[in-house]
Amino acid sequence: MSGYGRECAEIVRAARSGSYKIGMILGSGLGALAEEVEDPVRIPYSHLTEFPVSTVTSHSSELVAGTLAGVPVVILSGRAHYYEGGDPTVMRTPVETLKELGCEILLATNAAGSLRTEVAPGSPMLISDHINWSGMNPLIGEEDEKRFLDMSTAYDPQLREAMKKVAEETGDPIAEGVYMWFSGPSFETPAEIRMAKTLGADAVGMSTVPEVIMARFVGMRVAAMSIITNYGAGMQTHALSHDETKAVALQGMERMKDLVRAFVKEIGQ
Repeated sequence: MSGYGRECAEIVRAARSGSYKIGMILGSGLGALAEEVEDPVRIPYSHLTEFPVSTVTSHSSELVAGTLAGVPVVILSGRAHYYEGGDPTVMRTPVETLKELGCEILLATNAAGSLRTEVAPGSPMLISDHINWSGMNPLIGEEDEKRFLDMSTAYDPQLREAMKKVAEETGDPIAEGVYMWFSGPSFETPAEIRMAKTLGADAVGMSTVPEVIMARFVGMRVAAMSIITNYGAGMQTHALSHDETKAVALQGMERMKDLVRAFVKEIGQ
């Protein structure tokens, strides 16, 4: 690991002592989940060395440490994306900071476009696997032999089962599917969506995969979930927009909050 993760972890510990079990990364329009944290300490990314401040309006760029459902958590409210500067390693220090703070598990969230008509906007989707269509990888240039990382169980099967279990118990069963990472920032074309379907994708988006790779590289277990904010290009009659992404993500937030709280309680005890 780089020294920046240790340095940032010390800053967080100075503000709030203790160790943490679960780290989270919140995607577009999902920052309200950070308001659920109890006894919080909030640190702007600008106060943490090598933390990237997002240029996307729906990302607050703030670290929140505290408890959720009685479990110590660290939430990264907002992420920087590959498309903001062309750097697939942009979230390396934030992920390493979570690991340095003791987080064994990463729960990553995002806003995504559905390729399945039965998984409608406003629905959560548990990610079972991913397709890295961008071709970018945060481990490019890494010299450690650990760069040859096994990704066959990148999305931890036990964590996925725990998420499905609590979804059933809350009476809100969750869809599960494969997420395909496009670099963005332009939305996909109808032809690209048809290709993604053919290749086995169930949802498309512009984030998450680099953080998942980094989290696995540093030894964290991973679960990830999308809030579906639209159908893919060519599957709906109106044009795609980031305004729609933000608005629908907010509508799906209540379902997401209940599910995340139940999941954290289930795995954090």
